Amino acid sequence: MSALRPVVWLNTVALTPKLLEHAPTLKALGESGTSKPLGGIVPAVTSAAQATALTGLAPSGHGIVGNGWFHRDTGEIRFWLQSNRLIKGKTIYHVARNRAAEQGRTFTCAKLFWWFNQGAPVDWSVTPKPWYGADGSKVFGIHGDPPELPAALEKKVGTFPFHNFWGPMAGAPSTQWIAKAAAQVIREKQPTLTLVYLPHLDYDPQRHGPNHPDVPKRVRELDDAVRLCIDAANDIGAEVLAFSDYGMLEVSRAETPNRVLREAGWLEVRDGPFGELIDTFRSRAFAVCDHQIAHVYVKDRKDCDAVAALLNPLEGVARVLDERARIAMGLEHPRSGDLVLLARPDAWFAYPYWLDDRRAPDFARTVDIHRKPGYDPLEMFIDPQIGFPKMRIVSRLARKKLGMRYLMDVVPLDTSLVRGSHGLLPLDKNDGPLLVGSDTSAAQIETLADLKDYTLQRMGLGAS
Repeated sequence: MSALRPVVWLNTVALTPKLLEHAPTLKALGESGTSKPLGGIVPAVTSAAQATALTGLAPSGHGIVGNGWFHRDTGEIRFWLQSNRLIKGKTIYHVARNRAAEQGRTFTCAKLFWWFNQGAPVDWSVTPKPWYGADGSKVFGIHGDPPELPAALEKKVGTFPFHNFWGPMAGAPSTQWIAKAAAQVIREKQPTLTLVYLPHLDYDPQRHGPNHPDVPKRVRELDDAVRLCIDAANDIGAEVLAFSDYGMLEVSRAETPNRVLREAGWLEVRDGPFGELIDTFRSRAFAVCDHQIAHVYVKDRKDCDAVAALLNPLEGVARVLDERARIAMGLEHPRSGDLVLLARPDAWFAYPYWLDDRRAPDFARTVDIHRKPGYDPLEMFIDPQIGFPKMRIVSRLARKKLGMRYLMDVVPLDTSLVRGSHGLLPLDKNDGPLLVGSDTSAAQIETLADLKDYTLQRMGLGAS
């Protein structure tokens, strides 16, 4: 029986049809193969979109209703979890492995920096995963399977530049490293399916807006990384599918629904030595903010109308989705909020719930993606009010090297700094997700949800 045809997925974050002209490698690939707008999902955020690509399901089916959500059983708001078991429904690598085994054929998969990486039934995986010490210290690192793979890649490619993956220094070096590592894995392991996450356009288009004059340069930098993966794919005869999960929208304002809920007496906090924290057990309603979408959890469903009436008039709110609207949008799931807010195209939702910046929790001014009860794009900035910020950073790092406790408190609280966001479907499809395929047959793909079945067919394993 013939071998399976290899396919490489490149998640080229935030690349749109409008921006493709600045990506010569991808533009040329599309001209000889397929290039078209791609139908996305709401919420148009990384974790939900990747889960749809992997399963062919809407969030109501796979359960990934955002980059984070409220866990009703533990009373915790958790973002950026990595367990593959969180995805409900059968993923492409699960289906492909079973079908290949039934046919007596071999399927292998590499999952490189995609989310929900840990515990995934793949052969090779690499994902960012710091080490946490008992004294509260953190050491950057990457995790993978088999366990020796991350060290082997760092020996060949260099140490992964974690500071460039997220935070004020986020930029091209991390995406270049991922591309080089992916090219190494593609050539050496020759997986049947390779999933590569290239996040470069997640940074400056959020910082400065998608229409900033530097964005074309950032697109070319992404294209340089893409070329490394395409060259490796060509070496093993793999078909390439490059696709984005959303496009950035220019924003001019932030809405803070948690502050509105707190002022109206719905949200309660616990004040303490490190600032105020949301008390999810005492609160009657609170919002989990995620770019341009916010899940609002209401303790007593009978209060939903009252909460909706409070939030609907906010200037940055376009719609408040009740149960019927969530069902229609494919967002109805036990993890979803009892209400879901959609922002206006020029607005985004910020998580702050404190009314006085002096009582902001200590993590608010740091890069801390796991403790914050919402997504915080301000982590990509250094507070412009800090005099000599480099000196502050150096002093904090010196404390770290001396084994002392320290707080890298350089993140601003000024939401007006953010100029780009995502989460909605764009009014103009040229501002939304993009598909570029090396084969003309990829033209049949209409939405993110179609990627799974198309790829199974192209590998020779049939549709689901």
